[in-house]
Amino acid sequence: MSDRRPYSSDVAFSPSVKSIQSRKGSREDYAHQEQRGWRIEIDENLKAFLGEITSFYLATASADGQPYIQHRGGPKGFLSVLDKQTLAFADFAGNRQYITQGNLTENPKAYIFVMDYAHRRRVKIWGEARIVEDDAALTQSLMPKAYRARGEQVILFTVKAWDTNCAQHIPQKFDAADVAAALTARDARIAELEAEIAALKGETAIGV
Repeated sequence: MSDRRPYSSDVAFSPSVKSIQSRKGSREDYAHQEQRGWRIEIDENLKAFLGEITSFYLATASADGQPYIQHRGGPKGFLSVLDKQTLAFADFAGNRQYITQGNLTENPKAYIFVMDYAHRRRVKIWGEARIVEDDAALTQSLMPKAYRARGEQVILFTVKAWDTNCAQHIPQKFDAADVAAALTARDARIAELEAEIAALKGETAIGV
């Protein structure tokens, strides 16, 4: 029996994963990484990043291991940081399948995947989650202001480890609202420059 201390990356690097890493030649590099450790607390950089997102994916699995991924979206700030270990969000009423909730009742392990296409960044967060159904005050406190949705319950996510990936192979995409704002600013600048050109032409004509 090994007396090796557990690493935070063990949440992802199982013995089978490590065996494949060894066979394919990447184990040495990842062994150095696991000794440095993945982050296990939400720092200010991650908090700021999560405060800007409008979308993420939540993965759960049933007791027999059947995986399920569900998209969660909302206005900036809908995913709240309660403390250095805890994330929370209001679970909006939807199609009433309750697959995520059913999975969490028998298997609390969960995973959050956040993709920032505009800046080509991604964050992976491993942990455990649970549903809070009977706390109306908590649900209300996590509801985004003036957002058209009904908060049915709350999902609390306890962070066990998190890591980031490189930008390789991430296509750059932009949010429609950000594109619209940029186009509006561009059009306003064009109109401003056209007005200046027209004024200059008028001054030239008068001078002639």
